[in-house]
Amino acid sequence: MIALTAATMAVEILAGSWFGSLALLADGWHMGSHASALGITAFAYAYARRHAQSPRFAFGTWKVEVLGAFASAVVLGVVALLIAWESLVRFQAPVAIRFDEAIAVAVLGLAVNLASAWLLRERAHEHAPAPGGAAGERRPVHRDHNLRAAYLHVLSDALTSIFAIAALSAGKLLGWVWLDAAVGLLGAAIIGRWALGLLRETSSILLDGDVEPDLAERVRRELEGDADTQVADLHIWRVGPEHLYAVVSLVTHLPRHPEVYKSRLEDSLGLRHVTIEVNVCSAEACTPAPSA
Repeated sequence: MIALTAATMAVEILAGSWFGSLALLADGWHMGSHASALGITAFAYAYARRHAQSPRFAFGTWKVEVLGAFASAVVLGVVALLIAWESLVRFQAPVAIRFDEAIAVAVLGLAVNLASAWLLRERAHEHAPAPGGAAGERRPVHRDHNLRAAYLHVLSDALTSIFAIAALSAGKLLGWVWLDAAVGLLGAAIIGRWALGLLRETSSILLDGDVEPDLAERVRRELEGDADTQVADLHIWRVGPEHLYAVVSLVTHLPRHPEVYKSRLEDSLGLRHVTIEVNVCSAEACTPAPSA
């Protein structure tokens, strides 16, 4: 499916350039965002398997996919700006469009998108557990979020293909050549919005900022619930798609074994990698006395 999507993307981009249609060009690049996402995921899985036991990667290779997605978002963001600029120029200086050829390629793109959506929908059903179980109970359905995201992305590709076909048909039948530039501008906005969202998400992960805003405060409350215990230093960051690492330094008059604190964080907050440093306080109380 990745190869078919990439081939159709290349055909639409080349055809949009040759036949003078910005709507078709934007549709091709939007399909390119889908192809790049699938390709990056496939590469990341292969890379992760190859280097699974490598000591060079302290927390695994999961950020390869994130880094690839970030680079893809940067490229697509630049493409969106270029298409938007060319669309604005076309409003002022329209060019001749070979409508018949452009419409044929847009229909091909729509067909590929619909076929991909059908395949993804079938795969999603295959991965969903069947209803029913012991004593006739219904088993909960756990959705594959990656498949669902890909499915929704393909549907958005199909929508841009429909917009391109409509714009080209209106240009051919009604002489509304400006509509091609308008749909090109719309396509640029869709690509730019997708790229911006992906940039925000991936940059936060790459900069170790992808954690719940209140998680640090919850960790403090959990540990400082003990009398005379204070969190002196705390760092939390993501080390896997579903795993967080926490490094905590405690000061207390009543020290416990670090495993006691670790188990509390793992059980109550779901942290999977925790390092605890316990420092004995030998001076005044580590936490202020409650006010009268």
